[in-house]
Amino acid sequence: MKLIFTVISICCIFYLTALAWPGKVTAGEVAVEVKKTVDAVVVIVTDNDLKKKQNGQKRRAALKQAIGRIFDYTEMARRSMGAHWKELTLVQQKEFTDLFASLLENTYGGKIESYNNEKVLYGKESVEGTHAELESRVITARGNDYTLGYRLLRKEGRWMVYDVYIEGVSLISNYRTQFNKIFNERGYSELVKKLRAKSAEQAE
Repeated sequence: MKLIFTVISICCIFYLTALAWPGKVTAGEVAVEVKKTVDAVVVIVTDNDLKKKQNGQKRRAALKQAIGRIFDYTEMARRSMGAHWKELTLVQQKEFTDLFASLLENTYGGKIESYNNEKVLYGKESVEGTHAELESRVITARGNDYTLGYRLLRKEGRWMVYDVYIEGVSLISNYRTQFNKIFNERGYSELVKKLRAKSAEQAE
């Protein structure tokens, strides 16, 4: 799963840089919705009280809550399982979604706190019915740059992220490839075991 977590690490940059470059945010509805989460995250990571070591758990919980407002974990879990999703019982689908959400939250929480002054320039925003994409370009402190994009679905009047991609590489597609391999070779129980172990590792 190394590639997956590399992609996640890069995606975290997006949340902390947008507020620093408000003039670059497009006026589109999707960008505005995403920026709400950005603002909430920046408030948390810049809060002097939450920065204190003894408030680490409180800070991480606040970050998970903020990020969870815009991530559609059920849709992400369903897409990451591909055709195997229908093979799961409703109880298993709920279990897998919860584990998947925990994995992403723990990974994002840790990486966001290691933000290193990257910058984001926003590009094209496209909307087709209930689907949308928001593109951007990330510039690192060393001057390197790469494309970062978000795919969203509109649900209950809100835009929710169901995939992110970097240089055309989809986070969900990478999960699906690796999850399906484990599922096909070892079964659902082994996949759950690995997810629990990785989530616990990222939470430390």
